[in-house]
Amino acid sequence: MRIRDLTAWHVRIPLKTTVRHASHTRQETDSVVVRCRMDDGSEGWGEGLPREYVTGETIDSALEQLDGTDVFGQLGDSFSDLDAVITACGQVELSDPVGAQPDGTPGRRDSFGHSARCALELAVLDAATRSVGVPFSEITRRFAPAMAIRESSDRVRYSMAFTPTRRWKLRVRGWVIRLLGFHQAKVKVGVDGVDDAELLSLVRRAVGQRVDLRLDANEAWRCEEVVEKMAGLVGYGVSSLEQPVPHADVAGLAAVRQELDVAIMLDESLCSAGDARRAIEARTCDLFNIRLSKCGGFLNSLEIAAMAHQSGLGYQLGCQVGETGILSAAGRHFATSVGGIKFLEGSFDRYLVGERLTVENLTFGIGGYAPALSGPGLGVNIDRASLERVQVSRLDWQREA
Repeated sequence: MRIRDLTAWHVRIPLKTTVRHASHTRQETDSVVVRCRMDDGSEGWGEGLPREYVTGETIDSALEQLDGTDVFGQLGDSFSDLDAVITACGQVELSDPVGAQPDGTPGRRDSFGHSARCALELAVLDAATRSVGVPFSEITRRFAPAMAIRESSDRVRYSMAFTPTRRWKLRVRGWVIRLLGFHQAKVKVGVDGVDDAELLSLVRRAVGQRVDLRLDANEAWRCEEVVEKMAGLVGYGVSSLEQPVPHADVAGLAAVRQELDVAIMLDESLCSAGDARRAIEARTCDLFNIRLSKCGGFLNSLEIAAMAHQSGLGYQLGCQVGETGILSAAGRHFATSVGGIKFLEGSFDRYLVGERLTVENLTFGIGGYAPALSGPGLGVNIDRASLERVQVSRLDWQREA
């Protein structure tokens, strides 16, 4: 196998609804889409969503990193087999953008560049698995660090989410969740001007008592107020609390855990293997929220899940607002090849994004259930007309003969 060329698009995806949480309000998303083409004609696709308030990345820095990296030189001239591709992808180091902040300053964590890395890695691995005719989930079976968490399944079950909006909309969503048999839902809390107890009371009444509810504060609170904030919410049956404090204050959660009888999950503070290692050592959480884009791709995410498993922590596979069918497919392969996932988010395609970019509709079905993808590769095809409609800019790289 040999990579012939690479292309990166800056795409702007409109959302069908405004998504509001404590860190951001979003009506559209800027994403990086990468295509990798092999000499045999196999095409692979990848996607990354830069989030400046999470990893310090912007769409411009992500594209600049890709443009400044000698990808062909780092990956080598050709690959003998799929294992060689996996090894090479794990060793790629992206360039630093011009004017990037030095290590140790805000926005320059060891996860800087992860969205660009995710888009590139998924594209190369998708092309490689298509070339050899196997599903993308085969990577989990071949990736040594994932040995302890490998588990194949024919289908998975996604959860739903509530963001603050009009009361009637919350009631309707809750009734739909109950009627269609969903088993889990996330509720965004900590948003300015919203009474969290009133919000959670409304949601609980709408969904009934059987639905597992977890909260996500998106860094809205301070360590010293978490226990007090949660006092009025735990009575509604809450299973976990995600990222209650800013990343800069995450060390304080070790003490909060001793007082709070609700599992704490890290998200913005869990973007790399380094973050995972620090969280395990400092005992700041009970759960990891793994998202492919913020964690730097499929391989890094497998490694982080394995670290959680080995340390006795739980983990969920999350998604970022605005993921198209490319990341939905990658997440599906992760979820159907990894065991022990406590909560699963993603595949909101038909309900959220104005352009899913894939011909296939990967939206979950009744009860949140969705089937495994059989492949080869990610098992999806790109809608070229859709890609053209959302294209903002494009970069092309050709391997020299």
